[in-house]
Amino acid sequence: MTFSLQDKELSLRALEPSDLHWLYAVENETALWQVSDTLTPFSSALLARYIENAQRDIYSEKQLRLVIQLPTEPIGLIDLFEFSPKHHRAMVGIVVLPDYRQKGYAKRALTLLAAYAKNGLDCHQLAASITADNTESRRLFESVGFKLSGVRSDWVFRNTNYEDEYFYQMML
Repeated sequence: MTFSLQDKELSLRALEPSDLHWLYAVENETALWQVSDTLTPFSSALLARYIENAQRDIYSEKQLRLVIQLPTEPIGLIDLFEFSPKHHRAMVGIVVLPDYRQKGYAKRALTLLAAYAKNGLDCHQLAASITADNTESRRLFESVGFKLSGVRSDWVFRNTNYEDEYFYQMML
């Protein structure tokens, strides 16, 4: 049962109350809403309650949100959701802030999360849903071992168009 939620410089950590203003900025960045199905802004009060409840057990909540942290600052979020201990699987979502993309941080965070899911949560597989046009995310997930296993045609409605959603899986 070996896993670590950190490497030489990057760590995955729980949300803290001190993250409220940072989380507020991230969650209310409208450019990110298209990948999260968010339709309305989040209030500080709602996010404060979310942070307070985020400390609950993944086995009861079926989800876990971790901050992707460099030594001096948070740079993104990575989530396990639809966690199923019965079926030994979970979905994964990740967002890295624009200034920190294309530097290998997302790949390292996904690698750490996969080791935790396998060795800490006894997951057999992880999965991700990614729109067909999000080639950057598709390349990221493929680079850590996710395989395309299906396509949901016209699954996502964005602007005035329907888009395909690709379903990726990684056996751990």
